[in-house]
Amino acid sequence: MRSNKPQNQLRIIAGRWRGRRLRFAPVPGLRPTPDRVRETLFNWLGPVIAGARCLDLFAGSGALGLEAASRGAGEVVLVDSHASVVDTLRQQLQQLDAGQVRLVQADAAVYLRGGGQPFDIVFLDPPFGEGLLEGIMQQLEEGGWLSADAWVYLEAERGHVYELPPNWAVHRSKTAGQVAYSLVHRTAAATAD
Repeated sequence: MRSNKPQNQLRIIAGRWRGRRLRFAPVPGLRPTPDRVRETLFNWLGPVIAGARCLDLFAGSGALGLEAASRGAGEVVLVDSHASVVDTLRQQLQQLDAGQVRLVQADAAVYLRGGGQPFDIVFLDPPFGEGLLEGIMQQLEEGGWLSADAWVYLEAERGHVYELPPNWAVHRSKTAGQVAYSLVHRTAAATAD
């Protein structure tokens, strides 16, 4: 029996593009953050999203970064290394006339070796099973990529254990199916006298 559910589509939940359905590239392993997880996350981020500078590493479908832009983020940078993912995202950005969103084709770890202005919110949803979270978190913390009290969204497979940098603390955390997700608050690292 065939499903009537559209394949490779996601829906923007709220904001400027509320209800818009967007295609995403049919890439193996690409799993957009589910609607109910996004809704919970953006309820958590509600007080800080307006005007925020956001980084969506491992952008994939663009679900997190585009939801942030729709809800009033001041600037969003989407980073992904896969050519067909980037091509599809480029088409989506043109259709949405998303002037506050910038798209970068790069490996996340390589992108973080460069320099940039600090972000207020970072979405970190790497491919499962590749052990990328801790290294990327260290790069974000040590590379000056985070504002003094940045928020970082972490998504991993349920049961995956990782260590946060010392000045990061879990603000909220939940699970949905096989996904564990957390919103982490970063405070400026203490400096030695």
